[in-house]
Amino acid sequence: QVELVESGGGLVQAGGSLRLSCAASGATFSDYGMGWFRQAPGKERECVVAISWSGDSTYYADSVKGRFTISRDNAKNTVDLQMNRLKAEDTAVYYCAADSARTILAVTTSDSYAYWGQGTQVTVSS
Repeated sequence: QVELVESGGGLVQAGGSLRLSCAASGATFSDYGMGWFRQAPGKERECVVAISWSGDSTYYADSVKGRFTISRDNAKNTVDLQMNRLKAEDTAVYYCAADSARTILAVTTSDSYAYWGQGTQVTVSS
């Protein structure tokens, strides 16, 4: 059982930056692939970025490539999402998720993730 707690959300002006952090506990963090998903009002949850358990594979949605960076620190049991040049369309609730399948590639489908954090709101004002 993995427990995930997100932090770092908030209100920022367009063009600004935020750093989200997800702290994991309750299991061997390095065994889990991790993902950041977001859900805006009236829209489906989408995978924004993901990183495999080994760290060798990452995924970035086209909408965030070049602006967002995912990183994991297995010593600290954390996975961070650095978000730069934020846009109004980045406004959403952001969720951290953990996948125990130890796949080679980063996983992008929400059904593959068994563990989820409570979410943190990111609001970008234009």
